[in-house]
Amino acid sequence: MYFDELDISDELLDALDAMNFEQCTPIQEQAIPKILEGHDLMGIAQTGTGKTAAYLLPVLDELSHGNYPKDSVNCIIMSPTRELAQQIDQQVEGFGYYLNGVSSVAVYGGNDGLRFEQERRGLELGADIIIATPGRLISHLNGGHIDLKKVSFFILDEADRMLDMGFYDDIMKIASYLSEERQTIMFSATMPDNIQKLAQNILHNPVEVKIAVSKPAEKIQQTAYLCYDGMKDRIVEKVLSQDDLDRVILFASSKMKVKELSIILKRKGFNVGAMHSDLEQREREDIMLAFKNRHINILIATDIVSRGIDIDDIQMVINYDAPRDPEDYVHRIGRTARANREGQAITLVTPKDWPHLLKIEKLIEKEIPKPDLPEGCGEKPDMKQAAKTQRRHTPGRHGGKGRYNKRGGGKHHGKSKNKPSNTAQ
Repeated sequence: MYFDELDISDELLDALDAMNFEQCTPIQEQAIPKILEGHDLMGIAQTGTGKTAAYLLPVLDELSHGNYPKDSVNCIIMSPTRELAQQIDQQVEGFGYYLNGVSSVAVYGGNDGLRFEQERRGLELGADIIIATPGRLISHLNGGHIDLKKVSFFILDEADRMLDMGFYDDIMKIASYLSEERQTIMFSATMPDNIQKLAQNILHNPVEVKIAVSKPAEKIQQTAYLCYDGMKDRIVEKVLSQDDLDRVILFASSKMKVKELSIILKRKGFNVGAMHSDLEQREREDIMLAFKNRHINILIATDIVSRGIDIDDIQMVINYDAPRDPEDYVHRIGRTARANREGQAITLVTPKDWPHLLKIEKLIEKEIPKPDLPEGCGEKPDMKQAAKTQRRHTPGRHGGKGRYNKRGGGKHHGKSKNKPSNTAQ
């Protein structure tokens, strides 16, 4: 379907034409007409399918008709991260370029008091569209800076990521400020139990639009290096030493590991930047800009970057820590081989990661090649044997000798590992 077949304004079509948008993606083709009809909608679609336009275009079209209050907030868009909030705001600006009188404000945490004051003034003036991270919007609500009683559109983007980050209660609190007459639109890449619970609580007779998780692009050369934890740094150093490699994203499981890898690779002479939640907003923006402008060659990050980063020429993605969720694997490696380019995706897989790799291969319906390790990195382990050894030495398994007792005592071998928390990113 072409965009000009949709029942949207000429001004929006002009903007789409200027941005070289011609044909709808499947999620846009299915979702836009339903939203225009006024239905609540539950959309299941991963990043890169065009879901932002799927909800922005019909909402902008509705607001452009002038049938909504000019002195109040008419649409709230919730985003899990500042980076995604900024990108949505940029999309609003692009799609709404030829529209008269449709305004937007992005509010997100992690910046100075001056920014907060600018947000406050923008909110009190009554912008049509507010793009916000949950915590920041709660701060403005607590301060009495915003009235949500007249909001007509409530949109949750990447709802699964918001719940992963612990925002369920914040979302429900924000929803309690809204009119029951609103239209609610929710997008998620996955549909676990907590998303179903959220949908039941905030959606009313929703239409469900589901786009199957797409497989990784054919031009991504996928590789899995089977190794032990102690081999990882050497493997990464070898991989990054390739002469023609200067655009890489390296994903780690926690912000502590991101910081550690940044120090290690800088000492080895690599030009790296670290992206994690301990940075101030300005620092994060500076790092992303430096990476986009090639002042930084290697970006080390948690999954906070896996959804939302918009750079087309990434040569390689390295999963230093294998993702636990197979769909996160697809999101991560989808940062490379974009715009019909070729790309590489390397995942380091330890014995404890082996079951997760099997789930990834099942999801993508493809066996990932597992070559020998780069020269000088040692021999790859026999995964099945290593997994058996690991199970025998895991504290708390029945039948283990001297390793477990019912009072929680027992002997612990090696370093203890804390469970990841919501602050890991």
